[in-house]
Amino acid sequence: MPLVNFSNLDFDQIKTTLKTYLKSNSNFTDYDFEGSNLSTILDVLAYNTYITSYNANMVANEVFIDSATLRENVVALARNIGYIPKSRKAARATVSFFIDTTNITPIPSSITLKKGPIASTSGSFGSQSFVYSILEDITVPIFDGIASFNDISIYEGTLLTSNFVYNTRNVNQRFILPNTGIDTELISVNVKPNEQSTSQVTYIIQDSLFTVKPDSKVYYLQEIENERYELLFGDNKFGKALEEGNYITANYIVSNGDSANGVNQFTFAGRLTYTRNSVEYTVTSGISLLTTGLISSGGEQIESVESVKKFAPRIYASQNRALTADDYESLIPSKIYPETESISVFGGEELIPPQYGKVFISIKPRFGDFLPNLVKENIKLRLKKYAVAGIIPEILDLKYIYLEINSKVYYNSNFAPSSEYVSTVVQTNTTKYSESSELNKYGARFKYSKFLKTIDESHESITSNITTLQMRRDLRVVLNSFAEYQIGFGNEFHINNMNGYNIKSSAFRISQIQQNVYLSDVPNTNRTDGSIFLFTLPSANSTNPTIVRRNVGNINYKKGIITLNPINILAGKIKDGQTIIEISGIPHSNDVVGLQDLYLQLDISNSNFEMIVDNISSGLDPSASNYISSSSYVNGSLVRSGSIISEISQNSVTTTSRTLPSSAAGGTSSYSQSSSSPSSSPSSSSSTSSYSSSSSSSY
Repeated sequence: MPLVNFSNLDFDQIKTTLKTYLKSNSNFTDYDFEGSNLSTILDVLAYNTYITSYNANMVANEVFIDSATLRENVVALARNIGYIPKSRKAARATVSFFIDTTNITPIPSSITLKKGPIASTSGSFGSQSFVYSILEDITVPIFDGIASFNDISIYEGTLLTSNFVYNTRNVNQRFILPNTGIDTELISVNVKPNEQSTSQVTYIIQDSLFTVKPDSKVYYLQEIENERYELLFGDNKFGKALEEGNYITANYIVSNGDSANGVNQFTFAGRLTYTRNSVEYTVTSGISLLTTGLISSGGEQIESVESVKKFAPRIYASQNRALTADDYESLIPSKIYPETESISVFGGEELIPPQYGKVFISIKPRFGDFLPNLVKENIKLRLKKYAVAGIIPEILDLKYIYLEINSKVYYNSNFAPSSEYVSTVVQTNTTKYSESSELNKYGARFKYSKFLKTIDESHESITSNITTLQMRRDLRVVLNSFAEYQIGFGNEFHINNMNGYNIKSSAFRISQIQQNVYLSDVPNTNRTDGSIFLFTLPSANSTNPTIVRRNVGNINYKKGIITLNPINILAGKIKDGQTIIEISGIPHSNDVVGLQDLYLQLDISNSNFEMIVDNISSGLDPSASNYISSSSYVNGSLVRSGSIISEISQNSVTTTSRTLPSSAAGGTSSYSQSSSSPSSSPSSSSSTSSYSSSSSSSY
């Protein structure tokens, strides 16, 4: 009887299969397999088979990039399809200082800051010391006895050097940098004809063969085992080949990655020199304290195995060209702008109205919220060698859509030390959820049920929660100028009341009205769109609005888009130095998504978590006679709180003069109607203030 069950890979299963096979042999009829020495032999055979099958399975797994687990195997497989994993990245900062040379003799004409260590933190940052270095010498002249080093870029880590001598007789010679934690962007490679030569040529790193000529002074880099790197040189076909006796010098920085992010205080630790009459002198006096320009940021760890598995096949699929949205989303983080935390790309044909021939890119950098204009232009310039002719890339500023939570958390007071303790635990856990990768990316989705579970499981005393949410966007406005605005939420609005007031805003000021105004909506009978009107309130919590202007814009509830007709805004809420209007509404679905270029964030700072004792579970009110119920529907005031503008400076109220076309003859008519309750609906059939002049859109 042959062995037919080859799927048994566990030790006991293998041993059972071997027993069954032997029992089928007539020579072992009525043989005691358990009490004899043959049982030990079967154990050895089963164990050997088990180990062999395990090794075969692991080897097979390591052959494919999806199933490989060892980093060196994943990197080798990625290298086969032309992908180089991102290295560790050193944190960068800028510092300034000066040297008073009036007491230095002999008098120098210039001072040189030598490459290598420049500054240290002396254990002042999280009980950990960091060293910051520069790659090349920096020389500055002296004016009026002062040598100024302004905005010097310094990199966290130690500057190291590795030297090699090329030997044609060693056919297996390799140029391996022996250290781990190297920032490959800070490697400099110089080649001299021989070790004694004083002339040298700087070689440039290259990751593509398309632009390399036979005499190009380039080198290639690849990651090998233990997170080290190997230098490769040309063969006179793709780059100039090395010659016998060439002396190779590689300078590089070994850093601690993201551990040094956030350092803002430095102590000078560099070496200053100057030369007079062929004699080099060292400067040790007159050195000022270091002034920090940009705090240390940008440090990153080496690209993870999971990231390599994700991006390597996508880069290979793109074939070094940007044609589809996936190509852009793969090429930009891996080859053009490694500081990308999240990216969203979509074609202009998806916009309303469509913009054919354009691709729109929105990037969330790892540090900060917006890309500087210089970085945007650099990205677009580098995209040209990948992009298809006729396709124009446009880089959009980051647009946030915020979620604000209002949660009533019921808890059993018998199991809780205090309500404050439970509240702290809940807010800690929800903050962790708000900072998770599920939200902080493009295309993210807020999972309402998972969020409720996070609250319920925060502490054993919590019995339930009633949680409502609303979404908010901040509209940046142009002051003292007529402008048209459009802002999209990417999610359908819920119409809570056909009489209006489904949309809330913060206070702002417009021309010809002295009070704070707010905007809101009134739906049409089709429940698809509606009109926007402006109203005032005696106080923020009042329920007696006075409508001052109707039909100042429109709203599309299905698409989540609010459009304002040309309006002259004089003042609004100040946030991060920008004048904004906060606009919020209730989403039709509690699972809110970040559509296209919208970056979804859970705004815990503007959320409310109220602790309520569950009298039933606590035994204080078993009959539920005095049970405190909470509404599952968003309600409250008609406007967003905390945004009253008490006064405006004289400069702000100076309106821009503008000649309106004849079609706008009745343009500034205002309407006043008192209402005793929010349910009184502004009529959508009233006359409209119309401006036919063109104006710009602001998001």
